[in-house]
Amino acid sequence: MGRVIAVANQKGGVGKTTTAINLAASFAAAEVNTLLVDCDPQSNATSGLGFIKDPERVSSYHLLLGAATAEEALLTTELEQLWLIPAHKNLIGANLELVDAEGREYRMRDALAPLRERFQFIVLDCPPALDLLTLNALVAADAVLIPMQAEYFALEGISELLDTIERIREALNPSLGIEGVVLTMLDERTNLAQQVMAELKNYFGAKLCQTTVPRNIRLAEAPSHGKAALVYDPRSKGAESYIRLAKEIIERQTADVGPQTSESVTTEEHSGEAVVEEIAAPAGEMDKTA
Repeated sequence: MGRVIAVANQKGGVGKTTTAINLAASFAAAEVNTLLVDCDPQSNATSGLGFIKDPERVSSYHLLLGAATAEEALLTTELEQLWLIPAHKNLIGANLELVDAEGREYRMRDALAPLRERFQFIVLDCPPALDLLTLNALVAADAVLIPMQAEYFALEGISELLDTIERIREALNPSLGIEGVVLTMLDERTNLAQQVMAELKNYFGAKLCQTTVPRNIRLAEAPSHGKAALVYDPRSKGAESYIRLAKEIIERQTADVGPQTSESVTTEEHSGEAVVEEIAAPAGEMDKTA
């Protein structure tokens, strides 16, 4: 059964969509069947893979309303083993249309259930808000990948997100885990970045991804060409960072499933049922004075 990873952080501008697109593309480059689901009304993950906005196209909006199946919404992409379920700005209305709907929190989970045997990884790009759309993604997910910048306000925002994740565990999705925290747009030369990295390492331990994503012009340029970074410029630092991140996540999953080894993120395909990881409650509050 495939592993569903929600890329979430209610703070905007931290690289959620860039991470979702390029992580999914890197999984596909590893010859792993991967599905990217755009859950954001801004539909940047959709346009970032070269698809124009089309209100007539079946999208994640139709999945949430039960008007179409996930199979009907699938789009093929430039990468052979990457599929996309697009979004549309109509998703904004789903927050209101589903207010009184029965089982509203489980709509995305139920819609994706038939595809979990087909894809080893399903990546959900969440909107920058803790609304019903993000709630649906977190209920559908096995784990959350949290992109964040090495800045003070990011530390404040992540505390709120962790509180939300804990509430969802208690009420809706007991098996929801933390896939990891990945630092994006990182400039390791600054003292602030080093302090934040040290604080996150102390707080999250092994859940802080070893891979970091630097500021990179190629990552910023790629969406305007409708391409993932590894297609636009595979030798760029940004593309290489996401390939390493994909390898790190694949190796974690493999270690959970059994004693298998990963030789290369660009050549080997892994299979097996994902084991959901649980993050232990931190011993104390995170120091946000960095």
